[in-house]
Amino acid sequence: MTITCFIRYEIDPFGKAAFEQYAKAWGQAIPRCGADLIGYYAPHEGSATTAYAAYNIDSLAAYEAYRARLAADPAGKANYEFARREKFILKEDRIFLKLVSGPHGPRQLFQSAVKEEA
Repeated sequence: MTITCFIRYEIDPFGKAAFEQYAKAWGQAIPRCGADLIGYYAPHEGSATTAYAAYNIDSLAAYEAYRARLAADPAGKANYEFARREKFILKEDRIFLKLVSGPHGPRQLFQSAVKEEA
């Protein structure tokens, strides 16, 4: 059974660019260390301080091994140090959830009917 780790970040509102740099740096390290990265999400509209990340992992036991590999990974170490040094992450919360609604049907494509006035 795959589980998904959702991370909710509270970031410094002036640290959005640093958070985006941090997020991009995980793009190679997280998959290399054993998790399926879904993505990082930075504030766009609304809150300037809430960001998210999500990735899939096989189990909580696999998560523990993954975290150890990530902490030992040179890129992982560098990114953790970047976050500690720059202090743009104010708070970080993790929750592990399992998908219970799948499988889903394919998304339908719709064209809007716009009438042109003559």
